[in-house]
Order: sequence, then C-alpha cells, then structure tokens
Amino acid sequence: MSDASRRAARGLVIFDCDGVLVDSMAIDMRELTRALRAIGGRMTAAEVDEAFHGVALADIERGVEAHLGGPVPDGWMERFLADRAAAFERELQPVAGAREAIAGVRAAGWEACIASGGALEKMALTLRLTGLQDAFPAERIFSAYGIARPKPAPDLFLHAASTCGFGPADCVVVEDSVAGVSAGRAAAMRTLGFTGGDPTRAERLAAAGAEPLEDLRSLPMRLTGVSP
Repeated sequence: MSDASRRAARGLVIFDCDGVLVDSMAIDMRELTRALRAIGGRMTAAEVDEAFHGVALADIERGVEAHLGGPVPDGWMERFLADRAAAFERELQPVAGAREAIAGVRAAGWEACIASGGALEKMALTLRLTGLQDAFPAERIFSAYGIARPKPAPDLFLHAASTCGFGPADCVVVEDSVAGVSAGRAAAMRTLGFTGGDPTRAERLAAAGAEPLEDLRSLPMRLTGVSP
C-alpha cells in the first residue's frame, strides 16, 4: 500500500489465522489430545482446548511436560506436527465467511493483515489448503516466530501495526483465543473475539475483554456501523 493510500485508510484490521480465517483449531486440538494420550497424558479434549488453544508450540511443550511431570519423549513434537499436517491436508476448510469478510473490510476502506502465533510455513500450508493464499500479500503476513514475546504479550500486534504504518488506536484485532484477545487488549487495540457461535468460547473471550463476533460476515458492519 502506498503512503497516500495508507493515510486514506480508515485503519488496519489484524486477523489471527488459525480459528479465524482457517478452521484449523478443532483439528489442531484433536491431534494434540491424541498425541498427549499416546504418551500417557490424561487431559480431556476440553481441558486441552482450554489450556492450549492459541498457545505457542514452545509453551505447549512446557505445559505438556508439566502435566506429565517430566520431559516429553524424543521426537514427540515432530510426530504431533506431522500428524497435524496430514490431518490438515485431509480436512482443512476456510472459516465460513472468511473471504467475504476480508473483501468487505477492504471495501469499507480498511487495510488488512494476518498476525499469527504460527510459523510462516504453517500459514503458507493452511492458506493454500483453504484457497486463501491470494488473500494477503506476503508482506502483510506476520508470525510470532522471531518476535521476542508471543501472545498474550502485545509484541506481535504492535509489530504488525508499525510495519503497516498504523498506531494502536487505528487497529482492530480479530481473535479466537484468550491469549490472542489478551494480546490485543495489551496492545491497546479494539479487540473482537470471534466465537463462531460457540457459547463456551464466547464466554471465555468476553471474560478476557473481547467484543463478541459470532459471524465473520458481520465484521465490515461492525467496523463501520453501516449494513452492506
């Protein structure tokens, strides 16, 4: 985006990727639950989701080790990631309304980017599998890898906003995890919690300080207050 276009933009919408644009979190948490049980873990699927939804891989490994009371076996994380990637190849779909939301945000005069705790390679895979690989230029896709502090710290969102030329007050974050909502709030950005109609998730995100967003297709109206 040129400097003139950036000045004309109403602001920047910062989308999380997993669980907001690509419907990956149910697959991710299912495969993590299976991987944990394979090494003797006893957490339920609901407990895994509550503990690890939206959490960086390094923190997941530390959390699993705390649950087990010792280190994970050699190669455990690599096997989990391989099984997850295979499941993505078989099953992954875009979140309903994702492409419409991106287009609607831009039509309403906002710039958009992705800021995810996942690696760039993972985002390249999931965006390709869901047909969203052309929705964002490479310079508008940001990963927490290489950022000093991952979510729930605000560093990733502040980096994305600064790189795109916007201040926190001009940004709106769209997140689906408590860690992501906490990061958006810590960055002093308006933060919408995408619930997908899940009342349990809605309760968690509201408690973290998010404005609930049930359907991505309503996002442009939420930004402008005007129905399409």
